[in-house]
Parts: sequence; structure tokens; C-alpha cells
Amino acid sequence: MTETSHPYPYVYAVRFEGNKKAYSFGFSDATLAVNDAVVVETSRGVELGTVVTPAHETANVNIPSELKPILRKASPSDINRHHSNAEAAKEAVKIIEADIKKLKLNMTLVSADYTLDRSKIVVVYVADERVDFRDLLKELAGHLHCRIELRQIGPRDKAKVIGGIGTCGQETCCSRFKSDFDVISINMAKNQNLALNIQKLSGQCGKLMCCLKYEDENYKCMKEGCPKMNEQIDYNGKRYRVTSINLLTRQAKLENREESLFLGFDEAFKDYTPRTNEKTEELSK
Repeated sequence: MTETSHPYPYVYAVRFEGNKKAYSFGFSDATLAVNDAVVVETSRGVELGTVVTPAHETANVNIPSELKPILRKASPSDINRHHSNAEAAKEAVKIIEADIKKLKLNMTLVSADYTLDRSKIVVVYVADERVDFRDLLKELAGHLHCRIELRQIGPRDKAKVIGGIGTCGQETCCSRFKSDFDVISINMAKNQNLALNIQKLSGQCGKLMCCLKYEDENYKCMKEGCPKMNEQIDYNGKRYRVTSINLLTRQAKLENREESLFLGFDEAFKDYTPRTNEKTEELSK
């Protein structure tokens, strides 16, 4: 890392309202404290954020991309403008929704936010197909009198922005604490012996639930050395089919035409030799 690529001697992590993820910004000194409101320059424009970590020397931090600057510690007038912008954005949402309805566009508005200097408004929307919004831009320019950025997001991002209550009874993970989305596969449900009912395994975004990954590694470890469901195995010289496996109690049910047995893993699979070079199909979201 060189002083040329990162001219700011100190770096802070800054988080924005409604966003769980923190971003790195450079500053000239180490006087800022955690929870200080700061005015920063972002790719969207000038915005208000909150410092969430103490200062770190830039030379000691691995920062792969160019640092955007913290322009200053926020003043009371900056904070007041931020709040007034939030109220103005609510009115802008009504205008945008009315224009979308008027033009009969197949898009759903998610949010609208002004930059701190109100030179631009960022409009976030969801659409199943590509939308021709040239007429919409003309309408909005006449009503809002600022630059307009239209940003399309997917269903997972929409669920994160809107939030809600999951099937577990708690706030959705994406809106509560997750800053990035993981890749989730149907094999994670298979590893936990869950019924492959896509409707029940899907979250509010319509994709497989993020929580399927949380215990996936533990279930993989517990399944090591076990046969698959409905696999034929030998036990005490007889042929059985594995019809049930409980990884938590480590018990299996073996069945044939003559009998059904409920046995612990150590007993049930004592004569079992796992197959090698098996290929599993990984179906991603």
C-alpha cells in the first residue's frame, strides 16, 4: 500500500442509515469517535453516515480499492438537512408512484433517497423485465428538479430493504444483521434431512432461506460415514434399506420385507463402507 494510492493517513468504517454493511473512508486525522455523524463522499454523491469503528492507520489496513473521503464531521445543520431530506423523500415517493401508475410501467418502487445536498435522488425499484423509463425520467425531472438515478435491484435486496418477520418468528436475517448474501443450495436442505418443499424452504424473497447455511457444516460432519436415505446396506448378514436417519440422536431405521430395526449409528452401520467418487448435484439459488 502506498501513500499515492491512499492519501489519507487514517481510515474509518462508516455505516449508513438502513444499511447493515459498513464501508471504509479516509480522513486526515484520528479525532473522530465512534457514533460521530460524518459527511462523506460516496459513489452516489454526498451523504450522511455514522462512524462505527475507531481510527486505524491506513498503512496498517488492507484496502483493495481507492478510498473515498470523509469530508467533515457533521454539523447540526447537516443533521437537520438529513432529516428534512427524509421528509422530502416521502413526498417524492408519492410523486414517483403516481408517475409509474400514469405511464403504466411494470415496475415496483422500493425506496427513494436524496443525497445530502439534494442535488440527486436515488430511486430504487424492482422489475421482472427490462423497463423503458425514458418517459418516467422526463416526468420526474419536471416534478423533482434534480438529477435522478434509477437503480434496479433483485428480490433478495428488496426483502432486505423492506424487512419483515420470518417463519422463525424473528426479524429476517438480511434486514437484521446480514451485510452480504451467501450462496445457498438445495443440498444444504438435503444435508439436514429436510423435506424438499421449496415453498417452505423459501424466504420472503422467494429464494432459499439464508439460515439453511448456518448449520450446514455441522450436518456435513455428522453425515460423514453414513449411507444415503433409501440406500441398500448389509447388517448381520441380511440386506436392509435405510428408511430414516436422525442425525441429532444418531439413530437409523433399517427395513426389509421381514422386519424393521431402530439402531444407533455405530451398530447399524458397523458393516457399511461408504462409496467413493460419488457425484452430487449442487443446485444454487
